[in-house]
Amino acid sequence: MALYVNTFFEKRVEQLFDLAGRVEAAFAAAGLEYRVIGGLAVYLYVEEAEPDAGRLTRDIDIAVRRQDLDRIARAVEPFGMQYRHVAGVDMLVQTEAPSARRAVHLIFTGEKVRANYPEPAPAIGHCRTLHGVRLIPLADLVRMKLTSFRSKDETHLKDLDEAGLITPEIEAGLSDTLRARLAQVRARE
Repeated sequence: MALYVNTFFEKRVEQLFDLAGRVEAAFAAAGLEYRVIGGLAVYLYVEEAEPDAGRLTRDIDIAVRRQDLDRIARAVEPFGMQYRHVAGVDMLVQTEAPSARRAVHLIFTGEKVRANYPEPAPAIGHCRTLHGVRLIPLADLVRMKLTSFRSKDETHLKDLDEAGLITPEIEAGLSDTLRARLAQVRARE
């Protein structure tokens, strides 16, 4: 029997985790805090709860403190990354192949990503480490996904919910606005 392997998918996963590893090494070497948020965090949480149910993402989003930005820019250079601010977005691009699509996007704690968002990004608190990646706590991840509430965020929320990760305790900690958004996600088929 022939064994078919999705080498494209495997290569993408390897590239994504290589980039995450470089972020971890740079931040650890500089004594800087960060938390992975967004699609990669969803992927890791879902995969842990329900293997093969996670959706791969193209980039990495991390929460950092704005006051650490200069230190971050210096810390990542020896690890093959550069800080860039392009079209209002702060990111770390790979020096050898700079691309906003495959970058590390920086979200600043305590600040709203967009002015119309109902809540700011949470502070850096404790973390959960999976596969060498420092993840934002699950309750904060759910809150951030409900705050941004784009189509892909709704998909991520469905994945988290279907994996049984949005618990009654997490739901009880949501504001009325975010709880209503979660109900919308759950009402859609």
